[in-house]
Amino acid sequence: MNPFEAVVIGSSAGGIKAVSMVLAALPREFPLPIIIVQHLHPHSDSYLAHILGNKCELNVKQADEKETIDKGVVYLAPPNYHLLIEEDRSLSLSIDKPVTYARPSVDVLFETAVYAYQDKLIGIILTGANNDGSQGVKKIKQIGGYVIVQDPATAEADAMPKAAIAATKVDSILPIEQIGPYLLQLVNRSIRQHRWEISLPK
Repeated sequence: MNPFEAVVIGSSAGGIKAVSMVLAALPREFPLPIIIVQHLHPHSDSYLAHILGNKCELNVKQADEKETIDKGVVYLAPPNYHLLIEEDRSLSLSIDKPVTYARPSVDVLFETAVYAYQDKLIGIILTGANNDGSQGVKKIKQIGGYVIVQDPATAEADAMPKAAIAATKVDSILPIEQIGPYLLQLVNRSIRQHRWEISLPK
């Protein structure tokens, strides 16, 4: 088993609070990049990075065009731009038409992340009022990645989690307060297992 190499998160209505709870559970030395699409008003400013940065120990920033993805950094899609991950693991921004009425689109982020990270990708769907992200998690599962979905009963808006659960066989459905600790445990376990496997005699 190869260790996971990136986390992608999608959220919409109620998502700022939900994302804050996930990030707050992660230590400063969390070893993976986290790339997030949170649906925002098209004319929002960059306040979200500031809000989330104050809620967690991680470095949170708005994604820039052609930026190389670094471990332990949280990248946020800018308002009114799709956020894509290139195969060389850099970020790119697009003003292509909305997907499922959304720009940025969770599906666009997740589907491009699949090409970059293959089965070393963790996808997380949180609260939201539409079905954005459902096709993305389906592709993550098809390639062998791992999918966590917020329990719809704990979501401010349950449409997005329900759509993800309906789209594919997800790996874990958890209440929001458990997702951050579980993510940390999952990532650390994959690293330990990989180290054990490479230490075995050939």
